[in-house]
Amino acid sequence: MGDDAGKWINRVSHQLKRQMCCQDQDPGQDDLTNMQKLILHFILLETMNGDLYQRDIEREFKVRRSTATGILQLLEKKAYIYREAVKEDARLKRIVPTRRALELREPLLTNIRRREDLIRRGIPDDDMEVFVRVLRQMSANLSSWEEQKESEKSKEGKEEADEQETTEICAGV
Repeated sequence: MGDDAGKWINRVSHQLKRQMCCQDQDPGQDDLTNMQKLILHFILLETMNGDLYQRDIEREFKVRRSTATGILQLLEKKAYIYREAVKEDARLKRIVPTRRALELREPLLTNIRRREDLIRRGIPDDDMEVFVRVLRQMSANLSSWEEQKESEKSKEGKEEADEQETTEICAGV
């Protein structure tokens, strides 16, 4: 049990979250929950490379649409982001960091570099490459399992709806 991968992943994840969300590392973000901070960090980093949409956040954090919507609405209300319609498709809203959020970008990047250096300390590059490859595979395994469960739920829901329809037809409804 001492070498249980899930236990170690969970432990390191908690340590990273604690360090990422320490108030002394994130000045100016005292009004945000840990999850809001994580998503704001993601927004600040990803918008450096291009447009970002809600579906990107849903995929990255593996959260449902309603969860992402709620967090983005709060970030918008707290003036960290705004959403603007895309010319090609008015239904799509691009997520744009505000000046308030952009002021946090450089300290954030500095903290990320410092944390990465700490994480990688004493680990050869070859070992790190293997580690990251294994983590990606673990994530893919878990995602596959989640998709299978969602598919089964969807199939069960369809079967129940079909049974209901059959019952109604037989009953003359």
